[in-house]
Amino acid sequence: MAELTLREADFSSADDLARVVALVDAYASDPMGGGTPLSAEVRERLPRLLATHPTAFAVLAFAGDTPVGVALCVLGLSSFAARPSVNLHDLAVLPGQRGLGIGRRLLEAVADAARRRDACKVTLEVRPDNDVGRHLYADVGFELSALCGQAYLMMEKPL
Repeated sequence: MAELTLREADFSSADDLARVVALVDAYASDPMGGGTPLSAEVRERLPRLLATHPTAFAVLAFAGDTPVGVALCVLGLSSFAARPSVNLHDLAVLPGQRGLGIGRRLLEAVADAARRRDACKVTLEVRPDNDVGRHLYADVGFELSALCGQAYLMMEKPL
């Protein structure tokens, strides 16, 4: 594998936006991402949304000049800590590049970016059947979110 480099994406760059969208689309197409590519409408809207969203950021991983992974994040806040928090919304490594430590490096880069933003924590959601992801997350220090000993459940209300 070519030398791995990581950097934050520049959302004012059409090239970086295209890289992020392509990597998120590859993840969406994977069984762990739902197995369905992003729709044409989402692929068209996502770059504009990222370019204008005030708290979104991403870390890109490159093998040489080829983008091979992305960590897409959104800054939030913790009312209990009165500090920012970072939600790792998507972590994707291209299938042919998995098992080489790229995901771990992306997670380290997200933690570094979160610290630079004075965030108190990084959160993420993971499928219960994603054993590889869950082991990686636990290995780098993630644990079930809990308050007073009670684990959180992720819930949503589609709009």
